Amino acid sequence: MSMYVLMRILESAPGRYDKGLRVLTFGRLESAYDRLVSHVEQGQRVLDLGCGTGALALRSAARGARVKGIDVNSQMLEIARQKAEDAGLVDTVDFCEMGVAELDNEEADFYDVVMSGLCFSELTADELTYALEQAMRIVKPGGLLLLADEVVPGSFGKRLLKGLIRLPLAIVAYVWTQTTTHAVSDLPQKVEGVGFVLKSIRLTNLGSFMELVARKPVEDGE
Repeated sequence: MSMYVLMRILESAPGRYDKGLRVLTFGRLESAYDRLVSHVEQGQRVLDLGCGTGALALRSAARGARVKGIDVNSQMLEIARQKAEDAGLVDTVDFCEMGVAELDNEEADFYDVVMSGLCFSELTADELTYALEQAMRIVKPGGLLLLADEVVPGSFGKRLLKGLIRLPLAIVAYVWTQTTTHAVSDLPQKVEGVGFVLKSIRLTNLGSFMELVARKPVEDGE
């Protein structure tokens, strides 16, 4: 069974989703999300694509942002809503059942920040391109795109090493949580391709997990 198929099974295990992704990302997910959300400011409008159980959305709301989190999995959204209630954030974060295919309903130049954590690694190539195009449309000029996801390492040696290291970990994670992901290739190039300007990229030593910050130009050429 392919890693792609295994990732689709995560929808059947929402209660174990967070633990599974921590295993698959070697425990680095929490600090990565903290760094991404450090770019969010009080009062900003934030959209979290594929919000899952609310890790990024709730961090942003806790910083005083007005957040909309979207996901196609209703069970994970229920967990996110319960987390928001427990944290006293129900007035500042809204979780909606919808997918990236519905982003064309969002208002143009509306959000200060569009973010996503381990969502693009669940999308097809066409869905990923569409999500980036819509993110470019709906974020304000000067607004940010914040991404954290699994990526394909640049060199063959690192790709081979990643596969050797990750395979047993993925098997353990699947047995425990029914969760896995597949890596995204050429993510910075895809982000630049729709018009964003890269601000920073942070990679693990193996080059298999990326934190990316990009900005929508205020005007052409800026």
